[in-house]
Amino acid sequence: MKIIVRWLLLAAALLLVAQVYPGVAVASFTSALGAAFVIGLLNTLVRPLLVLLTLPVTLLTLGLFLFVINALMFWAAASVLNGFAVAGFGAALVGSLLYSLCSMVIDAATERLYKRA
Repeated sequence: MKIIVRWLLLAAALLLVAQVYPGVAVASFTSALGAAFVIGLLNTLVRPLLVLLTLPVTLLTLGLFLFVINALMFWAAASVLNGFAVAGFGAALVGSLLYSLCSMVIDAATERLYKRA
């Protein structure tokens, strides 16, 4: 149940990012659900490999290159899906930052909610 609630909230967060920032566009809640799923899948499967491969650059930039990796994951999800669009790399960077902030709030809230139960 926790995973489904988190998925629905992340889809809503993606809609919020699309409303707040004009460089990100989401066609519908169904598209947001698909985009949240694909972003989660990319972050689970591809992101660790990219972090490992770019470790020297990440160390040289004191971790700031991780923002670039997050933007690439966000942009890759937009390129795979039809109802989810990102205007460019800059929009992907800002959109991924906003989405990450929402995700941190959602994670903290769901952990608190399901910790009590």
